[in-house]
Parts: sequence; structure tokens; C-alpha cells
Amino acid sequence: MTAQPTLWMRHESRFRERRAPLTPADAAALVADGMRVVVEESPARVFTDEEYEAAGCLIAPAESWPDAPEGAIVLGLKELPPGETPLRDHIFFGEAFDSEKGSDRLLRRFSTGGGTLYDLETLVDADGRRLASFSYWGGYLSAALAVFEARRELPRALRPTDRASLDHALATGAGDGLRAVVTGAKGRSGRGACDALAVAGVATTRWDVDETRDIDTAALLDHDILVNAARPTGPCQPFLVGDDLDRPDRRLSVISEALPTVSRRYGLVPLYHELTTCDSPVRELRGGSRPVRLIAVDNLVTLLPREASTDYSAELRPLLATLPDGQVWQRAREEFWRHAPSLLAV
Repeated sequence: MTAQPTLWMRHESRFRERRAPLTPADAAALVADGMRVVVEESPARVFTDEEYEAAGCLIAPAESWPDAPEGAIVLGLKELPPGETPLRDHIFFGEAFDSEKGSDRLLRRFSTGGGTLYDLETLVDADGRRLASFSYWGGYLSAALAVFEARRELPRALRPTDRASLDHALATGAGDGLRAVVTGAKGRSGRGACDALAVAGVATTRWDVDETRDIDTAALLDHDILVNAARPTGPCQPFLVGDDLDRPDRRLSVISEALPTVSRRYGLVPLYHELTTCDSPVRELRGGSRPVRLIAVDNLVTLLPREASTDYSAELRPLLATLPDGQVWQRAREEFWRHAPSLLAV
């Protein structure tokens, strides 16, 4: 059996990213099983460097991963800092298998360095189901923000919080009589959205594949809030188009995207061309006396860094324990090499 590699968790360079793919408690479990875990210093991470050191991890300077020893696997969440550094083995959300996103440059760095990208989105079981995901908390936050906006209580800029504070605000706010519909309600994001709406006391209609195969537009518009948590896998019929917002019978006033995308191919709510942001989370699609307000914030889950990290790490840790030759990593390698030749040729 191949010996376990060194796992090197890097500091996240993305602005406002406070999550970690591995918590101190789960790092301690890996160390106890014989894995060498190195953690870079990070002033932004929701867990302190001291917590990782107490868990038995070695501490390294921030952004020192290019000097990690041969055979180490670098673990992160979001994109690497820009540059041309040749890359060895990395685990993170690379979004590298979509040529529309300029991924050829990233994959060339792996080609130059002789490494493999184990994209976190490709960690799946034999049936193709994701084994670790932040989707639940993305759905939870998407619905929570929609409720606050419908109550006219949403801050103009969003900042990280914790679940206890969020739930208290949901449960004690105004807005009796609100009605919401959640599309994709049976998925992870949809379940998170439904749970947040339950805390807020909002009457919720739950639609999944059967209910959205032939969408009842009038019924959808007869809600105050739409939380779209459906994730299409190919071209599909949109749930709403622009003309629907001009119907005189529309009750809908807030649309919140749990999985926002500006893709024209796969957009179920193709009403916007730019995402909203934590500093400007709401955009009006229709103004006047009957506005429709959109929330489509990418990486929304960063607003609950501790809860999101804890749940994600609990799902990822047993997979990390099987590095490098567990079946999940073999499948991820195969996915990398299935895409790499065509993208590298671009």
C-alpha cells in the first residue's frame, strides 16, 4: 500500500475567504492516523494557527506552498493566486474543466509542473454523486437573505456571521404572511433553503424535478420569494423570462439564486448578466411600484465560515485519509486527464 503523502493546507488568498477545507479537529484525526499535515499561517481563516498547532500540525508561512516538499499534496478551496508557477498535485475548486473560464492557462501550469488537479467538484462516488459539498449552507444563506430582503431588513453590505445570530434574526424579524417557493427542493441546496425558511416561519412550496419539468409560471409568480436551488446539467427550459415579470398578476418580489450563474446555456432564471456581490447584494430587475429584486451572490457560503467549514471538513476528512490511491482520488485523476489533453491543446 502506498504511504500517505504530506498534506499541505494553504492560506486562502481570495479576499474575504475565511473558510477552511479541514478543521483543526479533523486535522488532528488525520495526524493521529499517521498523516503529516502542514498548515500555512492565515490571519483570515476562521480557525487560528494555534488551534492547528495544538492538533499536531506543522505550521508554515502563508503562501509558502510552492516550496512544499516533493510528493506533498497542496489542499485549498478557491483559486490560486495568479501567476505562472508550475504546479504539482493540488486539491481545490479549480473550475478547470470549462474552457469558457480560461482554464487552459491553469492546466498548462499543471502540465509544466507534472502535477494533477484533484478538483473538489470531481470527488464523487461510483454513481457520480458528490461526496463533499458546501451546497446546504449556500441554500440556507440564499433563503435567509431573501427573507431579509422581502422584509426590507437586508443590510446593504453583507458580512460573515454565525448560525445562532442568523437564526435569531430570522426567527424574530417582521414579515408575517410571506410565501416562498423553492425549486430544487430535494437537493442539498434546496434542503438548506427550506430549513432557513422554516426558521423564519415562511410558508414554503417545495418543487423538485417533477414539479418543474413543465413549470406552472402563474403558480410560481403567486409567491413573494423564489429561491432557485435547482442545478441543471444541460440546456433546459427557463423557469422565468423577462416578460413574466411584467404580468399584472405577479406577486413575486424577491428572487434569490442559491447556485448563481450567468451562463446562457444553463440558466434556469436567465434574467441577469452579472452576479451581485457582498458589497452590493441586491439588483432590481423591475423598478417602479412593483419591483423585483435579485440576489445572486457568488460564494455566498463564506458568510457562515465556521459552520460551513465544519460540515465540509467532516465529509472531506475520510476521503483525505485514503490519499493518494483511494477510489475517489482515482476517479478524480481520471477526470483530470479526460479533460486535460483537449484543454492543453487550446
